[in-house]
Amino acid sequence: MRFMPSVLRCAALSLGVVFATSALAADELQLIESINSYRSQPQRCGTQASNELPPLSADPRLRLPASGAVDLQQAMTSAHYPMVNVQAITLNGPRDAAAAMQAIKESFCKVVLDPQFVDIGVNRVDRDWRIVLARPLLTAKLGDAQSEGQKLLAQLNTARGQARQCGGQSFAAAAPLAWNATLGTVAQDHSRDMANNNYLDHKDRDGRTPGDRAELSGYSGQLVGENIAAGQDTVGKVVDGWLASPGHCANLMNPQYQELGAAYATDPKSNAGIYWTAMFGAP
Repeated sequence: MRFMPSVLRCAALSLGVVFATSALAADELQLIESINSYRSQPQRCGTQASNELPPLSADPRLRLPASGAVDLQQAMTSAHYPMVNVQAITLNGPRDAAAAMQAIKESFCKVVLDPQFVDIGVNRVDRDWRIVLARPLLTAKLGDAQSEGQKLLAQLNTARGQARQCGGQSFAAAAPLAWNATLGTVAQDHSRDMANNNYLDHKDRDGRTPGDRAELSGYSGQLVGENIAAGQDTVGKVVDGWLASPGHCANLMNPQYQELGAAYATDPKSNAGIYWTAMFGAP
């Protein structure tokens, strides 16, 4: 069995209110793009290694004053952002987004590589910058794991039904996927394992890959792929995050796949709160 992984791991990471590019100054948008590009590759921050992370979603509620003292909790309450955790980076001196990104890599890599964060806001006034990263409360009312997996299937099929660009790759519209109960069980087990053990990875704690787990479950397909995500509390947010990530987008648009199983799991003690797995297969 051949496993085709997604290039990026989607957690977290993640998508809140999407707003027009025009609402952001060019340098603010460029810095968000630079941070997401940085997160999309394995990194080393001090003595710690980071896996690929999903893009952060720009949320206008996190765009706080670029200078001066700010009470983050009060600011989040005033902005009606129901956060679990929030952290701000304040920079003084960078002349542009490239200089700001360099400062972040040198002094704040641990913050921007924290997989629990889902949303981001950037504000710049002259050479003052404030970058706010946050994780929202899980506020959506979800059905059971398998019913939400079926909703995920429907939205992925809608996405596959349109030609699109995934990073540097162009994809024609692809045929819809059919539900596969075995892959659904594999997806649910992996989501539960990630939630209960507070990690986000295609490999489980025993080192098994998605292909290994599918084979052990009795799935007889010849090709398996997987997208994972954490932090998003609706199917729509998960799909939006995958479509914004070139690797995940390419995986879900792959015309070789014909089947899907998907599920989520929650654990309030985990960093992200909720974890999603979508298993793609080709019989």
